[in-house]
Amino acid sequence: MPKLSDVITALEELYPPQWAESWDAVGLVCGDPQAEVRRVLFAVDPVQAVVDEAVEWGADLVVTHHPLYLRGTTTVAATTFKGRVVHTLIRNGIALHVAHTNADHADPGVSDALAEAVGLSVTGPLVPDPTDPLGRRGTGRIGLLEPPLTLAAFAANVAKGLPATAAGVRVSGDPNRLVSRVAVCGGSGDSLFAEVRAAGVDAYLTADLRHHPASEAAEAASVALVDAAHWATEWPWLPLAERALHGAAEKHGWTVETRVSRTVTDPWTAHAPMSFPA
Repeated sequence: MPKLSDVITALEELYPPQWAESWDAVGLVCGDPQAEVRRVLFAVDPVQAVVDEAVEWGADLVVTHHPLYLRGTTTVAATTFKGRVVHTLIRNGIALHVAHTNADHADPGVSDALAEAVGLSVTGPLVPDPTDPLGRRGTGRIGLLEPPLTLAAFAANVAKGLPATAAGVRVSGDPNRLVSRVAVCGGSGDSLFAEVRAAGVDAYLTADLRHHPASEAAEAASVALVDAAHWATEWPWLPLAERALHGAAEKHGWTVETRVSRTVTDPWTAHAPMSFPA
C-alpha cells in the first residue's frame, strides 16, 4: 500500500507543478506524507459536498481540479466554508491534492478529455507550450469531427457527451452550418478568441462565455460558439486522471481503489424557460 508521498510523486509526474500558471495554486493542500493511501476520490471542486462524499466512502486522498485556496488566506477557521472543508479533511485523515492548470497543459490533459467526450479527434494544442519539443502540450486543443456535422448536431453531441447541468448548452451561430474543425478549452475560455480566430476553426467549445466578448467574437469572425457549464467541461478529465493513476499504481505494484465523484458541483441548480414580455 503506497504512502501519500508516493501517490503525490506519481501525480506530479503526470501533472508536473512547473506546468501550472504562475498565478495558480497546485499541489498538496493538506495531508500527512507518511499516511497510507488506500482510496482516492477524484472531483472537480473541493467543496463540502465532495468532502462529505469522501468521508462517507472512506477516502484517504481527494484529488481535485480546482484549488481550495487560489488567492491565499489568513485563516482556516471552521467559521468559513473553506475552513470547514479543511477541518473535515484533517479530522477524517483525508489529504487534498490539486492539479489545475498543470492538468490543463498536460498531454493528455483537461481539453483532450473534453474533446474525446464530444467526439473530436485531437490534432494538437490551440496554444502550444513553447517548452514542449513535441508540440503536444499547451492550452486548449484543436480537433476534427469526422464526418462533419451541423452545428445543431454537434451541440447535441456536446449535451450528450458531458454530464447534465441546469444551464445546458448554449449555441451562437447558424444551426445548419457544417462543422468539421473545432477548438476546445475546458473551463473559462473567452480569453482565447484571438487564438481561436487564428486557428481557422468552424466552432469553439468552452465555458463561461460572457455577453460582450462572445458578441464581439461572433461579429469579428464566422466562428460558431458552443458554451457549456464550466464544471461540465472539466469533469471528463476525472476519468482520464483516474486511469493515469491506475497506470502508475500498476507500474509500482500498488493496490489503490479509486472513484470519480458524480456529485454535481456546478453552482447553477435550475433553469426557467422564458418568453418575451407582453
